[in-house]
Amino acid sequence: MFDHLTNPVLAQTRSEIQRFIDTELKPLEAELGLGSEDPWPKEVLRRVWRRSSELGLYAACLPVELGGKGLNISEQCALKADLAASGCTLAPHVLGDLGGPPRVGNMLKYATPQQLRDYFQPVIRGEKSTCFALTEPHSGSDAQSIKTSAVPDGDQLVINGTKHFISGAPFADFAIVMCVTDATVTPPAITAVLVDLDLPGVTVSTEYVPMSGQHIDGDILFDNVRVPRANIFGGEGNGFKLGMSRINVNRLLHCPSMLGLATMAYESSLRYAGQRRQFGGPIARFQAIQHMLADMAAALWACESMIAQTAALADAGGDLRMKAAACKLFVSERCFEIADKAVQIHGNVGVTRGHPVEQAFRKLRMFRIFTGTSEIQRNTIAKAILDPGPAR
Repeated sequence: MFDHLTNPVLAQTRSEIQRFIDTELKPLEAELGLGSEDPWPKEVLRRVWRRSSELGLYAACLPVELGGKGLNISEQCALKADLAASGCTLAPHVLGDLGGPPRVGNMLKYATPQQLRDYFQPVIRGEKSTCFALTEPHSGSDAQSIKTSAVPDGDQLVINGTKHFISGAPFADFAIVMCVTDATVTPPAITAVLVDLDLPGVTVSTEYVPMSGQHIDGDILFDNVRVPRANIFGGEGNGFKLGMSRINVNRLLHCPSMLGLATMAYESSLRYAGQRRQFGGPIARFQAIQHMLADMAAALWACESMIAQTAALADAGGDLRMKAAACKLFVSERCFEIADKAVQIHGNVGVTRGHPVEQAFRKLRMFRIFTGTSEIQRNTIAKAILDPGPAR
């Protein structure tokens, strides 16, 4: 995947990541008996973050001046696809996708020097983990309807509310919390606040598990939680703008993870079709199987091409509003179809709980919800193409 990219730094990084997975992470998983549907012990994750940082991998996607390798978005896509295709349980933690540098990279310009020192530099070094807390039980895709409040009290803010289905919450040290700071205006003024999750009044609940079986999401409850007003991030009333500034690139960067999972399912199907024998020969000789494999290969090529073009547009500073939404819509739906065909080809093996293809099927179904449902993506696309303003 992404073989058109020729940056020698990227090539070296891809090789180093594969070596890290093969020689350290997979043996660690085997030693601990750690599967993708097991809870990840925090001490294990911190060990992985710090080791990845020592190897120069953890912050690879950040600018060089921040300790990274300065890889662009196209190159980040290549790394994310490789990691998702690797089959490694701990792969999301190599680059810190669930709470590390990718969560904060494009927002660092909004941080004060104190916030950089106390919060974001530790994240970059793999010493702390964070999460982005926007969604609430009633709000879903309607981000401006959030109710969590931050009320000034002297030089402090008092926060009350609940955040729901927050990725990375179970192992985060602090959250970037979207709070209403002025409900008298329309729409309400929303402010981002940095909140340590070990403060009195904070409860992180991990009672539910999504259909992927992964223990990576949780609810965060705030009951009269006090934080300094100095923890306002990006300026009062700018939270919604800050959150939306990351969403287009975030939607795009989910796509190579889907591509990697679908590629793994396709390659497993190719192998299985050649090995599984029915009626005197391999099932790969049946045209029905051949057509499914052909459709899967064509869809993978289309998805990779779409991601590559959208990433190139992002690297060129183009407007991603429509194309990131179209990419997320198309890739999430096509990759799920690939996983569905993979299950069909594998037959009873493919519907066995815990098989890699069965797990990919469940994970890819969830991506049609994450970072905006397919319906929200269609709304964004329609708004962009019907906008009478300049072409985007």
